[in-house]
Order: sequence, then structure tokens, then C-alpha cells
Amino acid sequence: MFRRLSRWAITLPVALALAGLSGCGSGEPAATSASGSAPAAGGGAKEVTVFAAASLTGTFTELGRTFEAAHPGTTVRFNFGSSATLAQQIVQGAPADVFAAASPATMKTVTDASLAASPVTFVRNKLQIAVPKDNPAKVDELKDLTDAKVKVALCAEQVPCGAAAVKALDAAGLKVTPVTLEQDVKATLTKVELGEVDAALVYRTDVIASAGKVTGIEFPEADQAINDYPIATLAKAPAGDLAGQFVDLVLSQQGEDVLTKAGFEAP
Repeated sequence: MFRRLSRWAITLPVALALAGLSGCGSGEPAATSASGSAPAAGGGAKEVTVFAAASLTGTFTELGRTFEAAHPGTTVRFNFGSSATLAQQIVQGAPADVFAAASPATMKTVTDASLAASPVTFVRNKLQIAVPKDNPAKVDELKDLTDAKVKVALCAEQVPCGAAAVKALDAAGLKVTPVTLEQDVKATLTKVELGEVDAALVYRTDVIASAGKVTGIEFPEADQAINDYPIATLAKAPAGDLAGQFVDLVLSQQGEDVLTKAGFEAP
């Protein structure tokens, strides 16, 4: 259905600097192309630029390759990262056509600036406890993360995965003191994969995407901290028609199949 995807690094910091965004800092997410090669230069090239939450990296790059195959000569460029960071980049003038956020709150930053209208929720996602395969701290449930001997990584509270973690912990009446707060869910999961922490709260989809590098543990309070993912075309989209067509693909049955296979839930 959807297949093959590689990424290539592009000089997004340069592009953002030209757009007056050089003050965003060194933590800006990298941009990638679905085709695996640099877009062609010249006025004839067609591009659609998609800003998307880090947890959508695998599924959206797959959808990007499919979109390119259906639109010969078109390149889909992605900027994956923290939804909060992406929203701020859009507000500050970064050129983009589509925004797919990991929470309504981060999308609201963009809609409040009148830069997007009528976002549509296309999937939902919930947390799991991610532990190394050998689970050295013997973590079995959320309460285990309160043990001072257990090194825990969380997303920063201002990003969607961090806000969801706060909701889940509050629902359980628990307080966890993390050893690190990361700016997006991929960075949080990497801490577990590298064995730098004993556990982390990340999305179920990221545990699945780790392909067995970590083990995911379900916990009941995750049901009270489910994140809705909205998507919208941007008001100043340079490629307005292509932007709408990419959103249509995400909302289609094909898009839903790719996303649910990766562990997302239909809204």
C-alpha cells in the first residue's frame, strides 16, 4: 500500500535564516525529502513543504513517497520535530504548506495567528512506558517510575508528549522526577534505546517504530491522556493546491491504513 522511504538532510537552518528565523536556535528540527534526493533547482520544480510532529516521521515519509509517485515532478519536503517548535516557526514566518501537530494546543498557536483554518483531527495517539529490552530496573507499572533509583526520561511539558505525560501522572496521583526532559518524543525514546535511562513515557507508535529496540508497557492512565492530532493547510501556503492534495491523502482510507498500521488510532 505505502512503501519505501529514505531521507536526505537539507540546509533548513539556512532557509529559516533567510526567512528571518535565525533566532530559533540550534534545536531546530531537520528537514527531509520523501524522494531521498535534493529537489530540482529552477522555476519548474514543484514542492510541498510539510511541518509535522516528530512522532509522524515514519508514516508521513511513507505517505510522502506515495504522494510523489502520484504527482510526478513533485517533491515533498518534511520538517519533523516538536509540534510546539514547529508552530512557533510557522508563526515567525517559516515557509510551509501543511502543519500536522501532535495536539490541538500546538495547532491553536497557528490558528490563533490566522495562519491556518479548519484543522481536522486525523489520528489519536497514547502513551506507553518504554524500557530497554532487558528492563534492568524491572519496571512493570507507572508507579515504578516514582522510585528514585529509576532513571526516567520525559518530554518537556510544553510539547505534546510531555503534556500527555503530566496528564497521565496526575490521573494516577503520582509524581516523577525525570533525569532529563527532551524536546520531542524521538529524543526521549533515544535515551531508552541508548540505555541512558531505565524508562521513558513515549507514544505507543514510537515503541512500535523502534522495531524491538525497546519494550512498551501499557498502563491504564494512558487512556486519560490521549492526544488528538490535527492537520491543516496553511493560509500562506506557497503550494496551496498541492497542500490540499497532501492533506486529502492523509485523510483518505490509504492514509488511515498507513497510520493505524503504525499504531495510531482512528479519531
